[in-house]
Amino acid sequence: MPEEAAHPDHLEATAHTVVEGGEEYWDSRYRESDRVWSGNANAVLLREVEGLAPGRALDLGCGEGGDTVWLARQGWRVTATDISGVALERARAHAKEAGVEDRVDWQRHDLARSFPDGEFDLVSACFLHTYGDFPRERVLRRAAAAVARGGVLLIVGHAGWPTWHDHPDHSVHFPTPDEVVAQLELPEGEWEVLLAEEHERIQTRPDGHPGARTDNAVKVRRLP
Repeated sequence: MPEEAAHPDHLEATAHTVVEGGEEYWDSRYRESDRVWSGNANAVLLREVEGLAPGRALDLGCGEGGDTVWLARQGWRVTATDISGVALERARAHAKEAGVEDRVDWQRHDLARSFPDGEFDLVSACFLHTYGDFPRERVLRRAAAAVARGGVLLIVGHAGWPTWHDHPDHSVHFPTPDEVVAQLELPEGEWEVLLAEEHERIQTRPDGHPGARTDNAVKVRRLP
């Protein structure tokens, strides 16, 4: 998902994605407002992609296209996928307005059931969280398998509930960066871990005041 703004309780929303049917829920959710996300690229993506030579990128869970459009503006050719057709239409309009629509291949996928074909120099998976039966670990392993030799996989996720969440569900496990790396089951000698760390950021609370939450980021590179 792109940078959170208009809907800061993103994790709670994705919880209902599994319960209420995935595509139908997300299409309905996007129709509730003109914009769900900020339209900006995720800050970690901006930082970690800097210095990489533009090539083929895969944006998993592209939402309304903030990350995708930024990557395309930097010269990447992007395959962008989301479960929601409504989100993809908004993302396509965003790309057209930015003048980069010819650099993006939009694909609708429920990643629990299908995955884009091909190999990519960059695979980005930002905030692919949910409860229930969503096979996040399997999806992330499939993401790693889609990375070309010399390419990079970037995973950004929440490390815990936000500070303003009064009644957190303690049964929910947020994997640590080291756990994410282990879950990828990367073959020894074929990958290098470039980043595995937690970081705190300020985010707007539902009441409009600033709050804090902790996220984590994992960046791994497939050796040439």
